[in-house]
Amino acid sequence: MYENYLKTLELLKENSHFRDIKDFEHKDEKYIYFKGKKLLNLSSNNYLGFADNKNLTEEFLNYAADEYSFGSASARLLTGSLPVYKELENLLCKLFSKESALLFNSGYHANIGITSSIAGKGDVIFSDKLNHASIIDGMKLSGAKFFRYLHNDMESLEKLLMRERNNFNNAIIITESVFSMDGDIADLKKIVELKKKYNCILMVDEAHAFGVFGEKGLGICETLNILPQIDILVGTFGKSIGSMGAFAVGNRILIEYLTNHARSFIFSTALPPISIAFSKWIIENKLPQTDEKRKNLLSLCRNLGYRSQIIPVIIGGNAQTEQVCKRLFDAGYFTLPIRPPTVPEGTSRLRLSLTTEINKKDLENLCNTIGLTDRITTKL
Repeated sequence: MYENYLKTLELLKENSHFRDIKDFEHKDEKYIYFKGKKLLNLSSNNYLGFADNKNLTEEFLNYAADEYSFGSASARLLTGSLPVYKELENLLCKLFSKESALLFNSGYHANIGITSSIAGKGDVIFSDKLNHASIIDGMKLSGAKFFRYLHNDMESLEKLLMRERNNFNNAIIITESVFSMDGDIADLKKIVELKKKYNCILMVDEAHAFGVFGEKGLGICETLNILPQIDILVGTFGKSIGSMGAFAVGNRILIEYLTNHARSFIFSTALPPISIAFSKWIIENKLPQTDEKRKNLLSLCRNLGYRSQIIPVIIGGNAQTEQVCKRLFDAGYFTLPIRPPTVPEGTSRLRLSLTTEINKKDLENLCNTIGLTDRITTKL
């Protein structure tokens, strides 16, 4: 009965594609404890160090534990909403200078819900080739025609727009700002120019930029001063904010449309009120205090020769990448191999995620350990 599944699993193991869930013993800010070892965690999206912070957790619980419950028990369109949800949405509207906001249960829920509902038959989506799987899945569910332009290639995007735009009703351009696997940054100013020229809706996923970039930590769009030009901006609470969930901010009409059509929102039990309260508390009280830490993080990244906190080290083969991860483990670093289908065949890699808790000293032996000093320019 299960023979075909077993064969598939065995094939994954033979080709070093097999994934399993690691049984970590403990996490403590920048460290993770695994197999009895204390390791510097280089595979976390805890960019500002808010997650796994005992003092922060205790401070929040002293403030909120008696006020907010640990379950919502319903979708928000039923009885799963309380004032704190709208308070967080209003806070996001104020920060991003947008008319409306909508909370989702995760970045995946947000992207698949928005992308699958905002376009349908007769519409078209233009998506960066390296956009996240959640965006790709949403496009497939949408019923719209979609084209994937070459990664961060504005000439490729404009050629598609010139050829296809007039054949459809609504047109949506979708891109990440900081790309999750390569850490590079989209040419958003040019994309805004093309959005205007070809009358498109622009959706930007700031999941890995929110909390890291910008004067207020709002992301790349804030840095470039183009927030008014973005029709739908997506961010997450599960990375820099150290909480869980995601959000979309934008034009009132678009957000009301998503409220009525995004199935991942409509049919999901709402996040627990205490999680919503934690996200709001962090954004209001802790994010404004991170300016110096964020500047230091980005300075460290630039010293390594990269523009963002995500540093890809492409090894190539799956087995070789696993061997490098083992070498790092022995040296006191924790990182996981990133393999197809997450990245293209032949580009298996280490994805080093730096956080504000990691300093220059933590990385002194990293490049020598992995034997890639020719690929990572260090000025440490």
